[in-house]
Amino acid sequence: MPRTALLVSAALLAALLSPAVSHAADDPAPAPVPVDRFEGEVPFASQPAEGIFTWGSDTDDPPALQLTARSDAPEGAKVLTGSYDISGYGGFTHDFAATEPAHDWSAHKGIRFWWDGQDNGKKIAFEIKDGGANGEASELWTTSFTDAWTGWRQVEIPFTDFVYRTDYQPVGGIDHVLGLTGMWGYAVTLPAGVKGRFAMDDVELYGRADQSLRANVTTDAAVYPVKEGGTAAVRVTVATTGSAPIDDPVTVAYETAGGTADPGKDYAPVHGTLTFPAGTASGTSKTIEVPTLRDKAAESAETVPLRLTVTGAKAPAETPQIVVDAHGLPYLDAKLPVRKRVADLVSRMSLAEKAGQMTQAERGAVGGGGDIATYALGSLLSGGGSTPTPNTPEAWAKMTDAFQLRARATRFQIPLIYGVDAVHGHNNLSGATVMPHNIGIGATRDPRLAEQAGAVTAAEVRATGIPWDFAPCLCVSRDERWGRSYESFGEDPALVQSMETVIQGLQGRANGRDLSRSDKVLATAKHFVGDGGTEYGSSTTGTYKIDQGVTKVTRQQLEAVHLAPFETAVDRGVGTVMPSYSSLDVLGDGQGPVKMHARADMINGVLKDRMGFDGFVISDWNAIDQLPGDYASHVRTSVDAGLDMMMVPYTYKDFTGTLVDEVKAGRISERRIDDAVSRILTQKFRLGLFEHPYADTSGAAAIGSPEHRAVARRAAAESQVLLKNAGGLLPLKKSEKVYVAGSNADDIGNQSGGWTLTWQGSSGNITPGTTVLQGMREAGGNVTYSKDASAPTDGYDAGVVVVGETPYAEGVGDVGNGHSLQLSAADRAAVDKVCAAMKCAVLIVSGRPQLIGDRLAGIDALVASWLPGTEGEGVADVLYGRLPFTGQLPVTWPRSESQLPINVGDASYDPQFPYGWGLTTLTRVPQGGTTTLRALALAATAAERAGADRTGRELVAKARLLVQQKVGQGVTDAVAKPFADADHLLLTGRYGKAVQKLTEAYRAA
Repeated sequence: MPRTALLVSAALLAALLSPAVSHAADDPAPAPVPVDRFEGEVPFASQPAEGIFTWGSDTDDPPALQLTARSDAPEGAKVLTGSYDISGYGGFTHDFAATEPAHDWSAHKGIRFWWDGQDNGKKIAFEIKDGGANGEASELWTTSFTDAWTGWRQVEIPFTDFVYRTDYQPVGGIDHVLGLTGMWGYAVTLPAGVKGRFAMDDVELYGRADQSLRANVTTDAAVYPVKEGGTAAVRVTVATTGSAPIDDPVTVAYETAGGTADPGKDYAPVHGTLTFPAGTASGTSKTIEVPTLRDKAAESAETVPLRLTVTGAKAPAETPQIVVDAHGLPYLDAKLPVRKRVADLVSRMSLAEKAGQMTQAERGAVGGGGDIATYALGSLLSGGGSTPTPNTPEAWAKMTDAFQLRARATRFQIPLIYGVDAVHGHNNLSGATVMPHNIGIGATRDPRLAEQAGAVTAAEVRATGIPWDFAPCLCVSRDERWGRSYESFGEDPALVQSMETVIQGLQGRANGRDLSRSDKVLATAKHFVGDGGTEYGSSTTGTYKIDQGVTKVTRQQLEAVHLAPFETAVDRGVGTVMPSYSSLDVLGDGQGPVKMHARADMINGVLKDRMGFDGFVISDWNAIDQLPGDYASHVRTSVDAGLDMMMVPYTYKDFTGTLVDEVKAGRISERRIDDAVSRILTQKFRLGLFEHPYADTSGAAAIGSPEHRAVARRAAAESQVLLKNAGGLLPLKKSEKVYVAGSNADDIGNQSGGWTLTWQGSSGNITPGTTVLQGMREAGGNVTYSKDASAPTDGYDAGVVVVGETPYAEGVGDVGNGHSLQLSAADRAAVDKVCAAMKCAVLIVSGRPQLIGDRLAGIDALVASWLPGTEGEGVADVLYGRLPFTGQLPVTWPRSESQLPINVGDASYDPQFPYGWGLTTLTRVPQGGTTTLRALALAATAAERAGADRTGRELVAKARLLVQQKVGQGVTDAVAKPFADADHLLLTGRYGKAVQKLTEAYRAA
């Protein structure tokens, strides 16, 4: 009999034999049902077929598995064996076939298996997959066991031991109930950080289910804040798997006892019993009321635990707490200046509470959130891809509100500040407006548009309950082999500075008075300082090549290139700053390369003291772990260097404990702690979180709205850089018959890039939006599509081939770490076939320049599309002439990889296309030659002296277009260097000299 049939028939048999109302104590348990015998009946395969497969955080982390004949096998002749050496995470999964019905495990008590113990003391996570469409779109329920024995032992896990996994769900959010009637398999997560081996055999279901599994008692919240004198209402609900009525009576005895509130003074004690008789419908609720009492004293918050003793069902996971709100204390008075409120609150806090404020944990690490109060945590974050389930605005708001509710159980009810990497729109949220990445925004040369993009992002982020954005990245990208280069506005610090209007879009006015608005968020200038200047090959992080490496600069280069954007950010009132993972080696200072998280001279000395930064400094993800020495020295060094809050996603307990110990031992001063906490609290008060800690969802309807997408569409259009346009092929005419091909023509994931729904991003239809192909069709184009150009190419007026990169993020995307600047073989083949058959335009959708010189002669039009985001209609707008091409290169486009790094201002400069290059359409190019340029130079100099910036920019733009027309494709080093220098001069307000440089390029052409 096939195993699937055996499972189904066993479940049916159990159902037929089960009494209608209750189980007699002597009912026999159902026979064990095998899940895996490891005799070869389940192949090594993956969805949609049934099979066992491995996974991991990188290519080295998946374990090596095999079926091995063992004479000591607990069952049969073979066992599953494996070896592992995991740096991040890794394990294996058995998924049932998605093409067949899910399995029913509800008749059984639990799952068990044999494990060959190595006595290594390591925890092994074991998960089961419940509900949903298949094993990769189900809820994960998790528990663990510790390998603390030698030899074979049977591990039995009752289903009551499993808890809903909150840190990662592929889809999840089916109902958050372990139903057991739609099961899709299991998964094993192996220990990280140590080499090991394992053996496993005979996974099976065992025992008979009882009501304590099928029925559970819950409360509607874990925390019940109430104003002094008010009455807390605790709703107690009984529910069953499958919503069947309860078989046996359930009783809930309750009493108020313990806590920090005084009975009879702060509240009226209550006790009693609730009874849910047999036959009670699932979902039935009863209410317990706890009255609080008034006194006239100003007080911090006080807690009243409501202890529940449940018979006949599974009890709530934790004891609900009534909290009498803090009241009457000066820091709660919104009429007082923020400075006074901060000083009052800090004076009342314990060292442990201060340490908590300096700690940021990942949402997935805190589970239901009980540790928020236990450790007085000040902040949570969502890492890339760490989302609630379902991934909707409502679920985000509900999640953040639930975490804020936990903070109400602390003495001073200090609200959390929740942060997220919204680096090109609210990119973790499905359905949000996804903007072009920063490199595309830099290509627009449009500071007003950058501000609008920031404003849309802020409004969508804040509407989901999140007041803090880890953006913008102010890196000056000096080597496009860097996997983060698309997070930069460009290679010129002047261009980066001009785009910092995004800070006002995010935060509002520089004085911080707009931060409490429901459409503004706290911004983060990152990564301080020099992350865009790391040398290729200097990284010591895994297989990274350049990310997190070493930046070697003179003091003058540091100031002019890398520090300048941060000075502008401070002037614009940016609320937080994040240091870089990278190391800084300032030539001549005698220190050598030092990790930025340890550079007190830069964080305290330059950022805080010299620049006058009054916000707070937040570390990067686990960045202090990269510092030399033991953990105590990591904490001590980083705090003394000026870091105010530590992003310690999963090690928040270690951090808070170590920080307290270091202060008590006198190795970190209390004055430094008070400064850090004061900075953090200042921003929380400015954000209005003390008065309004919960999500204001009034703006949620605008998330992904036509108005917001219109901004993203405009940004996509303005970011397109026309590099070549032989014969005026672009713009296309709607009457033309157009052949569209290429890997990125119809892929919303590829055109959005990394940091889209997940950290690394992914290809495919991952979020609502419009692809380039769809945009062309919606523009009214006569379009035929063949992704690989396999369809016949006869009879077309023009071809559009959309090629480029697939998504990546950070060092994973470094060139040499599985990535290159060359088009894929499939993309090259599509370009060659289409461009040989007809006039063609090639669009490169990528986070950085791609080497195209060997094919440039055969291409009529070339467009750098960057990563335009979800609004492919913006690309179509310029392709079909609804809007002109106006974008300019934010980085130099190299001829070959051997030229890298290559940047504006280099002594030797011979690129394919220079920095600032960008042809236009629908705009008349000025006529004339050197005489016209001389006149433009005089007028530009006059505009500069008069402070007429707009006029000055327009005059330089006319000169640039005149020069580009003469140069055509004849870009030589003699042309490129003055041309690129001119754009830098333009951005620094030296309009007359910019035209003079363009004149030099004209003469060299």
